[in-house]
Amino acid sequence: MESDKQLIARVKACTICAAHLTDGVRPVLQFSSTARILIAGQAPGRKVHDTGIPFNDPSGDRLRQWMGIDRQTFYDAQQIAILPMGFCFPGTGKSGDLPPRKECAPQWRQLLLDRLPELELVLVIGQYAQAWHLSEKGSVTEIVSNWRDYCQGDQVLKQFPMPHPSPRNNIWLKRNPWFEEELVPVLQGEVKRVLSL
Repeated sequence: MESDKQLIARVKACTICAAHLTDGVRPVLQFSSTARILIAGQAPGRKVHDTGIPFNDPSGDRLRQWMGIDRQTFYDAQQIAILPMGFCFPGTGKSGDLPPRKECAPQWRQLLLDRLPELELVLVIGQYAQAWHLSEKGSVTEIVSNWRDYCQGDQVLKQFPMPHPSPRNNIWLKRNPWFEEELVPVLQGEVKRVLSL
């Protein structure tokens, strides 16, 4: 079986959707088979594409705040895997970034997920990740409002459906104060427990 390093090299060499990417191919992910937390996001934004570092932007700042951890902990691949639904920046459309490319998840996702035997906690961010991980296709608000169904009780794998932490979602957060008042403290407690902080 190939090592994590070999698998990551194969993912980073992927060009399956190159013909559709106006900004070029640059798969961005963080992975180690020892990770106990998975951040399942959408796709890298332009700043992340430019730096090659996942969530290296204002969205990442907010996500780390929601998780209650610092950058050093966040970027510890031995503890936290970051696998967006599309590994490359999909480009910009009329109303923001385009959706993740559809070729990426069928090619890589299950292969990577199968190599996470220690996984205890998944942050399921946005509609594309929620459709894959939770098999849910309702609105993000509907799915996130039912967050307790996915992460409470005796479940071995706890999954937290979440909105994207982008500043573009400031209006959503103002309209749904329960998210930061109710879900975020529980999430922080689970992160602390899993990472033994």
